[in-house]
Amino acid sequence: MKKCTLDKWIQNKIGAADLEVLSRERLLDYQLMQIKRTLDHAIENSRFYREKLKGFKNSTLGSIYEISELPFTAPDDLIRYGREMICVSDSRISRIVTLNTSGSTGAPKRVYFTEEDQELTVDYFHHGMQNLVDESDTLLILLPCKTPGSVGDLLARGLTRLGCGVVSYGFPDTGSLEVLNELKDIIIKEKVTSMVGSPKEVQSLAGFTAGCVESLQIRTVLLSTDHIPDPLRDRIAGFWGCRVFEHYGMTEMGLGGAVSCETLTGYHPRENDLYFEIIDTETGKEAQEGEYGEVVFTTLTRTGMPLIRYRTGDRSRWIPGQCPCGSILKRMDKVLPRGVKKYQHIQKENGV
Repeated sequence: MKKCTLDKWIQNKIGAADLEVLSRERLLDYQLMQIKRTLDHAIENSRFYREKLKGFKNSTLGSIYEISELPFTAPDDLIRYGREMICVSDSRISRIVTLNTSGSTGAPKRVYFTEEDQELTVDYFHHGMQNLVDESDTLLILLPCKTPGSVGDLLARGLTRLGCGVVSYGFPDTGSLEVLNELKDIIIKEKVTSMVGSPKEVQSLAGFTAGCVESLQIRTVLLSTDHIPDPLRDRIAGFWGCRVFEHYGMTEMGLGGAVSCETLTGYHPRENDLYFEIIDTETGKEAQEGEYGEVVFTTLTRTGMPLIRYRTGDRSRWIPGQCPCGSILKRMDKVLPRGVKKYQHIQKENGV
């Protein structure tokens, strides 16, 4: 079984090439160093963080786990203080993503990225996608990709570096027969062997093309952007006879967060660029391993708009024990749909 491809990438990125294999201890030392650098950068350059972290000195941070003493950053902070959270000059901001919200004010969140911030995501896609494709594959992207810096554009750039064939289609209207027929023709004509898209759209396409599976060569699929029920994933795998991988990410993370390996059991995080916590929502303290809680993350390498202990509102848990693939990276379980507190509730909803 192939080890998660993120391990070797992270080992090289954090300057641990001298090790035969990446160690958990070396990774934690790196994360602590980067958290301190991020705190220095944020306090020095952001009016928001200078006020929020008033009186804090990173020299007092003696352990990675002491990050729990820092205050959380909330989605409302992005709405109210987004501009004050920027840590670089306006001229260095190359991409602004506006996210509509359903709060009482309805005001949008805006997330700001430099070109260097986006390059981090391209590099992550380049290496993370090697869990499911190689240079012999042609991958169809069914995500927004026309705007420079959009998720599909960054993914296409990463895959091009890998040497894959790339067909950038964009987000499809799979309620249209014309679109479904067009996509079927593209898959056959371009000899598509892999695909990235949102769960419902990919399921619709898989069901539509199930009758001509002998003309298809799809061997892997990556689902992202939304909750992925197990029965939906299994239907796609059944329609195409392929392996279905899953990805967890959000715009605030820089679009890339964690991806499944060959075992297809949980997601390995992008631990060189993001430090994840799972907290008990009632106490705000770290949840016990194996217990569900809210996903919180801190950016380790972002310069434009670093986020410190950002509360995502998503619920998941750490899967105990080392992954069977041999990776030393943590494993995050499937992120639950909003309003669901434990995984067995999902199973009941889906008739499993």
